[in-house]
Amino acid sequence: MAILNYWWVTRPKRKLNSIPEVLAAFSNVALSAQWTGSRSIHIQFEDELERNGLKRVGERRDHSGSGGRTYQAWLSSLGLIFIQESTGIPYLTLAGEAIMEGKSPVAVLKNQVLKYQFPSPFGIKTKVSPRFRVHPFIFILSLLIDDRISYLTEEEIAKVVMTEGFDDTDVCKEDVIRKIIAFRNDGDNSLPRDFIDTHTPSTGVVNLDHPYSHLLDTANTMVNWLEYIQLVYREDGKMMLVPEKLDEINFILENPPSFIIRPEDHEFFQRRYGLDPWHRKDTRNLLNTGTVSSRAIEIQRIRQAFIAYSIHRPISKIDNDIIENIAQNTGTDSSLVENVLYREYPHGAIGGFLSGYYEMAFKGQDEATDFEIATTNIFKDIFGYNARHLGQTGSKSAPDVLLISDENGYQAIIDNKAYSKYSITGDHHNRMVHNYIENISNYSDCRYPIGFFTYIAGGFIDTIDRQIQAEVAESSVSGSGITVSNMIKLIERHQERNFTHEELKNLFSVNRQIKLADLR
Repeated sequence: MAILNYWWVTRPKRKLNSIPEVLAAFSNVALSAQWTGSRSIHIQFEDELERNGLKRVGERRDHSGSGGRTYQAWLSSLGLIFIQESTGIPYLTLAGEAIMEGKSPVAVLKNQVLKYQFPSPFGIKTKVSPRFRVHPFIFILSLLIDDRISYLTEEEIAKVVMTEGFDDTDVCKEDVIRKIIAFRNDGDNSLPRDFIDTHTPSTGVVNLDHPYSHLLDTANTMVNWLEYIQLVYREDGKMMLVPEKLDEINFILENPPSFIIRPEDHEFFQRRYGLDPWHRKDTRNLLNTGTVSSRAIEIQRIRQAFIAYSIHRPISKIDNDIIENIAQNTGTDSSLVENVLYREYPHGAIGGFLSGYYEMAFKGQDEATDFEIATTNIFKDIFGYNARHLGQTGSKSAPDVLLISDENGYQAIIDNKAYSKYSITGDHHNRMVHNYIENISNYSDCRYPIGFFTYIAGGFIDTIDRQIQAEVAESSVSGSGITVSNMIKLIERHQERNFTHEELKNLFSVNRQIKLADLR
């Protein structure tokens, strides 16, 4: 394998949203089994991925389990698993355990992505040049927050940032900024003449038709990772910081992670890299793990099925429907499923679902219906409303979601807008005021008064408050707008203190965009 003179991340999948399910599949097959040198376990893991729809089923290039090893390397590179040196047996790191316990995968993986560093065991194994001593994702954030840059394209990341970001110093950052500006002015002419020769792919063979494709693929994956941890968004090919996250990003940059030492020592490094946000040290004694019993295998199967189930619907509590679903999927006795779920997931698990919900808010019309259905399920399963999805009719006379609160005697209107900067145009203004509010009896047989209307979007234009207030003035109904980031914060706050429908009505009736400060 050639020395890589650029940042490198493995990408069996370019997005991180399937990590919980892949980790669950790995746990079901490989934990406490001999991984090192065990081709049969590698093949079993690959089979498990295919059975669960996580890896495309098809003719394999070989029968050596190389596909399983690629996914294992992905989990390892993110600090979710490690291989015990003395036994060759894999274990979950604390970060990996946190995901399997149902904690928010976004919170866990944000921690892991921001700590991602070169050098690392993964970087050494894949021969990333030792010249790099950098936290690549921290480096990218530091560029984006600089007014001279403000945004990055995948091409700029691929051809400048990934190849010139050698360390975390201000000197290196200034050099990269200078080269990005030069690239914006002169394109490929600003690159060194030997650029292609010195930045060859891991195979050592350049695709002459697409000589930059390996760099662009990696850059795309890195942007996807930053999107998943909800710090950036894309618009017109440009990656920018999420405005509501600027305080958080400034805090991150003011408190950067320290470098983990001894990257050549896999187990030592991984157990430190794999610390989740809730631990400062991994004090587990793995020597006392013991033999895995048949009951432990059944419990692991239940955990895997529950994690996969929780990705697709918001689970705020365990109920009989969930227990029976998991029991049927695993072929396990319902009483054992009930005991495991109540013990390990007493508050459900909504983090995995919310990571997908966040992405839907930036997809435009591509996933508009999914966004509406997800919103309906959130207000029904988490907030306890009688929530009805109306958007599937395609009619402009009904909103996306209708809420009915028998608890407080009101109904409410939700309009989902899967855009990064939504603006209430004249047509949309008239639709809300005259179709949805004035003519609510056309699509609702409920006699309760309208408590509020709200828009949920990826983001809003700067003048959204005035636009909302114009609708309020004309309709005499209070309203608001809320970004998907703040909607997720609201859900997290609800898990802590359980808002009443009256409190939610007051929140959604502020007659402007709902800010983070409103949720405290």
